[in-house]
Amino acid sequence: MSHHFLPLLAAGLLLGTVAMAQTLPGDSVRDYSLDEFVVTGTGTLRLIKDAPVQTEVIDRKALRSFGHAPLSQILSGLIPSIDFSRSDMGTSMQMGGLSGGYVLILVDGKRLMGDLGGQVNLDVIDPTRIERIEVIRGASSALYGSDAIAGVINIITRKSTRDLSLVNTTRIGSYGSVIQSTSAQATIGRVTSRTDFHLKHSAGWQNTTYEDPNRYEHPVTNSVNNTSNPYLDYTLGERLDWRPSKLLSAYLEGSVYRKDIHRPTGIPDYKTYDFRYRNASAATGIRWQLPEGHLLTADLLYDRHAYYYVYTGLTWIKEWDDTGKENSYPYYPDDVALQSDQQRLIGHLKGVLELPVHHRLSTGLDLQYNWLIAPYRLDRERVQDYLLGLYLQDEWDPIDRLNVTAGARLTYHPAFGLKLSPKLSLRYKVGPVNLRGTYSEGFKTPSNKQLHYRYVRQMGMLALYLGNEGLDAQSSRYLSGDVEYREGPLSLHVTGYANWLRNMITLVTVPRSEAPSELLLTYDPARVRMYKNMDSARTLGVDFQGKWQVLPSLALSAGYSYLDTDALLYDLEEETMKRVIIDGMAHHRGTIGLDWSRELLPDRYHLGVGLYGRMQSTRYYQDDGNGKPYTLWRINTRHDLTLSNSWRLAIDAGVDNIFDYYETTYHGLHYGTYTPGRTFYLSCTINFGKELRSASGRSHRQSTDDDSEE
Repeated sequence: MSHHFLPLLAAGLLLGTVAMAQTLPGDSVRDYSLDEFVVTGTGTLRLIKDAPVQTEVIDRKALRSFGHAPLSQILSGLIPSIDFSRSDMGTSMQMGGLSGGYVLILVDGKRLMGDLGGQVNLDVIDPTRIERIEVIRGASSALYGSDAIAGVINIITRKSTRDLSLVNTTRIGSYGSVIQSTSAQATIGRVTSRTDFHLKHSAGWQNTTYEDPNRYEHPVTNSVNNTSNPYLDYTLGERLDWRPSKLLSAYLEGSVYRKDIHRPTGIPDYKTYDFRYRNASAATGIRWQLPEGHLLTADLLYDRHAYYYVYTGLTWIKEWDDTGKENSYPYYPDDVALQSDQQRLIGHLKGVLELPVHHRLSTGLDLQYNWLIAPYRLDRERVQDYLLGLYLQDEWDPIDRLNVTAGARLTYHPAFGLKLSPKLSLRYKVGPVNLRGTYSEGFKTPSNKQLHYRYVRQMGMLALYLGNEGLDAQSSRYLSGDVEYREGPLSLHVTGYANWLRNMITLVTVPRSEAPSELLLTYDPARVRMYKNMDSARTLGVDFQGKWQVLPSLALSAGYSYLDTDALLYDLEEETMKRVIIDGMAHHRGTIGLDWSRELLPDRYHLGVGLYGRMQSTRYYQDDGNGKPYTLWRINTRHDLTLSNSWRLAIDAGVDNIFDYYETTYHGLHYGTYTPGRTFYLSCTINFGKELRSASGRSHRQSTDDDSEE
């Protein structure tokens, strides 16, 4: 563990200890959390203090204090149990010891599509549009279906309350970092239109010119490989909302996304192509609020994720047919070749019924159909599968202090049959203390990539990656206990959990004899990696979060996450069971935050300062070294100016990685953090909002609301 980590962690925990020893006048501090609503844990709206499932919330105030940053940096900077790593193709997430493929990402309650490995590209989400983020730990398959084994992250976007609004944010920073966000919204009568544009650019950076000596015959000290490659991406989206009455609404939305990643060519890898991603999504749905609190919703969602090579130099592709005959064909600079085209269609029906004797019943039916086309990476033209799910959940409040929430989902997959995933949560309130317990089961089928994919990757040595049609479905059992204290300016909670996984799927190195002979002949790989089921795996952890509103202008926060992982894997070469860790596991992670803000000019100028730190111990891996421990600090200053009733201006200026820490680990080995060192940024947000008046002098929004109540 880093010698910086323990003192800082102790200081963070001391903050919580000191906080419990303090008393403040009851009316001297505004309470920011008790009246906050959450929706993710049960799929229904509840006060956070009454939620049966422990929910961690990053609210708008915390987002504003942290400052404009990519979503991955926001999540890891404010929640210690979430971490990210980087590769040529982007970032990948880990939560509670499990990879991002086990984490379900929602945007306004709707699934966000991941790549073939299950990792969700968070770059498609504009952080400036986020109202709050709700995080649920543990298996939630009973409510949300496959993928929700490690947890659920629900990103809830902000909606303007003005008839006409325009928001533009421009952020520039070190290493060519540019983030541009523009949103325009207009409401006329019963229809609201919102158009969003989001662009990001980075020039990339290089922390070292050395390569892992185990991958090359001779030492490489002048590598051109980057720690982070240059990229440019953008998202363009449109949403229409129609509200014919106060109880009925409908929406139609769509977006397109493109990302280009440039890879340098030279010593030691002369690359002849870059990466390109193109996504598209469309959705429509209705929401009908019935009398007595009943609710019906219906949604239809389509998503597409396509991955391409964009050739930068002449490249000859060689293949061998079934007879052993060699076929060669060229790609020229600027040629674009599709590598994979993954598409998904989801239909979802949901009903929430308010029943007598304090019962709230939620039920739903969903169908998910997936198909994959990959001309060079499948042994057939396309593969497809589908999942059909039926779920039922009952929230029961027999007395004011007790809640019992029980539910189950029945999932059908044509290859893996029927699977029942139950869940039971209990909450008992004693004064300002909430006691919670949860038992749940998860279920996740292998992806089409894990079953059928085959591809090569050049990272010093040529490695062949293979799918495995013999994989079994994964399942999990999750158990947690939570103690939460909320009173006035102070909130503390401690959660202990264990997650047992069966048939966990992971990439492992296998003997060359397991690879098809034609692929060995074509690529002659130095290493063969194949998806395999581990016999069992287990994660065990304790999470702590504390928030203290010391003064109306000063807030402190601290978080700590302890994690231990263990897995059993059959070693083919030694023909014995082998106990291993889950890749990327770090025993200790912590975060500390301080936020100070004050209105210096009444109704005109508001100044805020946020100081945040993240600490992490060694990250462990089975191959290619471990990630180093680190401590990073960030400061953000924000300046909010009200120019008029319609115009507002916000300026953020800050420093990431104040003490200029960065790693010079050789390329090809694992990093603890990929930061380039100290960086600076400046952002400016211009916000215009106006009410459009009708002939009667009322705004369009007021007129619609009044009409709907008649």
